Amino acid sequence: MPNAIDFRPVILAGGSGTRFWPRSRRARAKQVLALDGERSMIQQTVERLKPLAGLDKTWIITNEFLAQEIAEQLPGLPAGHIVQEPCARNTAPACGLAAFLIERKHPDAVLGVFPSDHVIGDEPRFLKALQKGIALAATGDNIVVLGIEPMRPETGYGYIETGDYAKNDTALHVRRFTEKPNQNKAEEFVSAGNYYWNSGMFLWSARTLANAVREHLPETAPLLESIAAKWGTPQFEETFRTLYPKCENISVDYAVLEPRSAKGEHLSHLYCLPAEFSWNDLGSWASLYEYQLETRLRGDSEGNVADAGGHMAIEANDNYIFSPKKFVALVGVENLVVVDTEDALLIAHRDHSQDVGKIVKELGLTGRNELI
Repeated sequence: MPNAIDFRPVILAGGSGTRFWPRSRRARAKQVLALDGERSMIQQTVERLKPLAGLDKTWIITNEFLAQEIAEQLPGLPAGHIVQEPCARNTAPACGLAAFLIERKHPDAVLGVFPSDHVIGDEPRFLKALQKGIALAATGDNIVVLGIEPMRPETGYGYIETGDYAKNDTALHVRRFTEKPNQNKAEEFVSAGNYYWNSGMFLWSARTLANAVREHLPETAPLLESIAAKWGTPQFEETFRTLYPKCENISVDYAVLEPRSAKGEHLSHLYCLPAEFSWNDLGSWASLYEYQLETRLRGDSEGNVADAGGHMAIEANDNYIFSPKKFVALVGVENLVVVDTEDALLIAHRDHSQDVGKIVKELGLTGRNELI
């Protein structure tokens, strides 16, 4: 990457991680847990970006429940670079606010937007891909999304339809974005061969993103600009709390990328950079089970994956167990998720692990906030 390019990562860490309950709670959501290894997900995200950007150029968008834990996990990160949303407003306002904050002094800086909870394999390839994408994003009004070659007809991801390669053969023109298709559509996309999963990792200059928000979210943009104008002043917190809830609750995909793609693949300045590294969006206990089974060789001969104080399985297979303090015995069961914490026990079928968040919602409705 040319030294002249000012690269600034923006890491989105505001989610509540409800599908990883009971390990994930408001104050220790998925992104601050060590689900894969000894370091937390956000620590891994920051660490893999360090060859391209130091902590002084890294920004975290999170919430009041996680800010302190993140600050403790990332010593050296400037305190002002941990931005605490007063309420959840999806990714468009979060990304837009980062753009307006950075545009004020560094309009040509290339912002890299990264979820805080993804697993990346083959980090040298990841960095090489980023360097290509950063160089492309630094040119004009280009917007670059990292695309993942689909391994299966997944209905939980967004898809990117691509056209031909750009002149430099680095990235593909984007034809359109499609959010979470049904099974038939997903199978059609995978068979077509020119669709990629939307990784949620984007590259664009601060000016480009700020202008895109001004164009496509004309009511929200002035609110974000007013908040950014108060950054570093005693009025910032009050302005943030007052104006941010008025911003539109919408994803950056719907707000910016889909309208841009409607302009046509050669006019939108949208590019997809196919990833040549392994990627996993650990979105549920089932996906964590599959990832650990494939990559960490934790599974026993019956396909059980255990992070426990010992386990035994008799005529039991394909189960996930988290119980660091207790021995777990499984008899005659299959495809279960068993997660044991100090104050809660989860038992679910792996096929229903996406529904664990419903438990958290029900706990809130019944007043069991101590479990949230």
